[in-house]
Amino acid sequence: MTQHWVGTWTVAPAPAEGVAFNNITLRMNGRVSLGGRVVRVRLTNAHGTRPLRIGSAHVGLRAGGPAIVPGTDRVLTFGGSPTAVIPTGSLLISDPVELDVPPLGDIAITMHLPDDLQPSFGITGRYARLTNYISPLGNFASEQVMPVGKITDDWYIVSGVDVLADTGTGAVVALGDSLTDGNISTHDVYANWPSQLARRLVARSGGRKMAVMNQGLGGNRILHDIRGDSGLRRFDRDVLAQSGVTHCIVLLGTNDLRNRQGKAEEEANAPAMIAGLKQFALRAHAAGVKIFVGTITPFENETFLPGAWNPAREAVREAVNAWIRGNDMFDAVIDFDEAVRDPERPSSMLPVWDCGDHLHQSDAGYNHMGDVIDLSLFD
Repeated sequence: MTQHWVGTWTVAPAPAEGVAFNNITLRMNGRVSLGGRVVRVRLTNAHGTRPLRIGSAHVGLRAGGPAIVPGTDRVLTFGGSPTAVIPTGSLLISDPVELDVPPLGDIAITMHLPDDLQPSFGITGRYARLTNYISPLGNFASEQVMPVGKITDDWYIVSGVDVLADTGTGAVVALGDSLTDGNISTHDVYANWPSQLARRLVARSGGRKMAVMNQGLGGNRILHDIRGDSGLRRFDRDVLAQSGVTHCIVLLGTNDLRNRQGKAEEEANAPAMIAGLKQFALRAHAAGVKIFVGTITPFENETFLPGAWNPAREAVREAVNAWIRGNDMFDAVIDFDEAVRDPERPSSMLPVWDCGDHLHQSDAGYNHMGDVIDLSLFD
């Protein structure tokens, strides 16, 4: 049977502000959606200011903490070489290796960075809601249990894992902000809604096999850059360039409304936001990708950024959501707003789904968002 590469786990590239490394080893952990027996790893220097040298790199099944399951460690090569250089702003894909990764399996990607990388270098990374590990000085990439110099809840350099899958296997990319990334959710439990969608797709009997890639990025906006590229700027890289992508779910707009930087020229209005959403649909369809759009969830009286909500911005949110529900450009609408809002006060989140800051969902809220997605959309 013919096979093709499918992205089973991803990390959205963003600048890791103020981070410096000098001759250390990173062990970055993640949970795949779709399993497979042959994998390849994607590394990124998207926000680097010069080429990034990789002294060595490995992949294996995670045993817990900084440990690899015995017998699963695989050396990664790049064009046959165990070392590599990632050009400035670029992506590096490893050679394939045989590794039996189960669906929803935990993996560890280990990289030795031999150079002195000061904050001006521009390390690529972002928060993970997951425990990852930084070694003391030296190359520990081949160690089953890597010595730990520092624990971090960020991801660095790694941007994804692909598996070889049967023809017909699809993949959905979730493009969003912190509400997709899962900010404020419990560490190490994968409580974000794309993870819940992945669990449901693995558990269902019948239907098309589907991988799920979470490209949520905290602070992300449709129209303007902040802590990384805007949704429109990163769409080709983070969605269309992903291996085997067949579907996309876009949930963006909250941070356009909140205007975190308080710039008058970035104050959101409904026509501009709708125009941006239309561009996602046009670009996805031109690439043969089905695209679904989520309604923007309520955030009245949020405490994460006090004062970000006001009646005028609520009116814009309602106008954009009204367009989303009535549009004919996207292949489907996922009504996240209806799923989590308080029916008695639709500008606010229902307390049972609220983490407490009135902006981000709780673990239960994120899982509920994953539960309201109709799985037949992917068949």
